[in-house]
Amino acid sequence: MRQIIPWLFFIVFLAFLVGANMYLAKRFTFYFDIRKARYLYITFGALTAFMITGIATTTNTQAAFGNMIYIASSIVMGFLLYLLLSVAVVDFVNLFTKSVPRLLGISALSLAVFVTTAGIINAQYRRISEVEIPMKGLTSEITVAHLSDIHIGHFWGPKTLQKIVDKTNTQNPDVVFITGDLFDGKIRLNSESLEPLKQLNAPVYFVEGNHDGYSGAKEIKENLREIGVTVLENEVTHFNQIQIIGLDHLRADNSQHENPERRKRSSVRSVLDELNLFPGKPTVLLHHSPDGIEFANQHGVDLYLAGHTHNGQLFPFNFVVGMIYKYNKGLGDYKGTRIYTSQGVGTFGPPMRVRTKSEIVILKLIPE
Repeated sequence: MRQIIPWLFFIVFLAFLVGANMYLAKRFTFYFDIRKARYLYITFGALTAFMITGIATTTNTQAAFGNMIYIASSIVMGFLLYLLLSVAVVDFVNLFTKSVPRLLGISALSLAVFVTTAGIINAQYRRISEVEIPMKGLTSEITVAHLSDIHIGHFWGPKTLQKIVDKTNTQNPDVVFITGDLFDGKIRLNSESLEPLKQLNAPVYFVEGNHDGYSGAKEIKENLREIGVTVLENEVTHFNQIQIIGLDHLRADNSQHENPERRKRSSVRSVLDELNLFPGKPTVLLHHSPDGIEFANQHGVDLYLAGHTHNGQLFPFNFVVGMIYKYNKGLGDYKGTRIYTSQGVGTFGPPMRVRTKSEIVILKLIPE
């Protein structure tokens, strides 16, 4: 069954793309009274093929030309998504207004261009999300900066990281936690890309994310250690009054239905069971994805910091992510264990955010 699901997903996705292309081609044929619809079928089909092949073949490119292809195909992806939604909206409105077809086409194109442009601008505006969290055992306030999903790579480089560092420093944090996906691809996978992190005015702790694994987690960690960042790999350490647990990117638990070899892989549950923790000490857990909070709660974790979800990044995927992850954004609570899931500072795929935000999270940990 597990082998069938990926193929089933691929078939459904392919069917959706074919249907979307046919819909767009037919609607624009109608809007602009085009005599030969096959030209539009070819145009939308070519854009879709460019989008898929461009992203699939250049994700981990180190070549400048390949990077340009990735950037272009990612923007095309976002534009086609909102062109499809714009056409659907225009057609729905037309049920009540009965507008001139050409005006409908111009309206759909204009709306798609506007949302795509606004999404690109919105992704570059990084907001401060400030949250106050009471924590038992603290005797004085600790200010934590939580950064996640920066995705240094095709779109975001050292200049962007410098802006993030500068904005973080204005908040005067006592400590900085980075919960994974620092890199996205190999195009800027080098020590120079990380230079701005040296300017953070507080100790920095890092745990890996899934994209760090795709890009080269070993190299990333070596570079981070060279500039003084503390890299945590399924281990516990201490800062000030708090106990910090740092986990690799793990699944919550291993299924009993899997083969024995897969069941032996580390999980949030298995690693927490093996760590030597100090019960009762204020504890913060760093993990890339918001999985396994029930096991964190069993081990007395007060605050779980995660990212990964981007809150869907693009409308309407924020609703989809909300169905997949119970704690898909912001502050939540599970039986006294608080969890904050960052929407991320950067982006993956299209350099856009629509109905989501790029955020630097500032957590004020105060005595309870």
